[in-house]
Amino acid sequence: MTSLPTAPGAPAWIRPAPSVTAVPYNHPEVRRLTQALRAEQLGLYGFADDPDSTPEADFDPPVGLFLIAHVSDKTVGCAGVRPLDEHTAEIKRMYVPGAARGHGIGRYLLEHLERHAASRRLTRIMLETGRRNTAALALYSRAGYLPCPSYVAGRDPRVNRAMAKALGSSSPR
Repeated sequence: MTSLPTAPGAPAWIRPAPSVTAVPYNHPEVRRLTQALRAEQLGLYGFADDPDSTPEADFDPPVGLFLIAHVSDKTVGCAGVRPLDEHTAEIKRMYVPGAARGHGIGRYLLEHLERHAASRRLTRIMLETGRRNTAALALYSRAGYLPCPSYVAGRDPRVNRAMAKALGSSSPR
């Protein structure tokens, strides 16, 4: 794993503290990272959703948001949140490339997106990840997400895991 430089004043759980930037879903770095995510999913499962099939407007503010994370001048991750209904948000396209993993960047992105959703008065947040993505499952579990029934039609529970969390607490509603 590549060692990232230490940022003074970064929280104890993440060094260095990345900067996050809100960008449109069609931003070139988002496209690069979401295609890398798709390539990893194809390798793990033999199939994957095409990130280009997600409407760009899903992440439009004020309710939606898409972030990229940087350390120094290097893009080290991305993630978005979009509304599912008037009370519920969904985390989507969360990805940290291999060399940047293990530094708390995913957790940092997740916390930003949760705060954003809560600031929009959404009360529940959901996500879906693959069963073989043990690092993501561990991250989401540590962050208070619990398994829930699938909310995406046609998903195979032997492959996909849906998880949910009540915003402002550590357990789903």
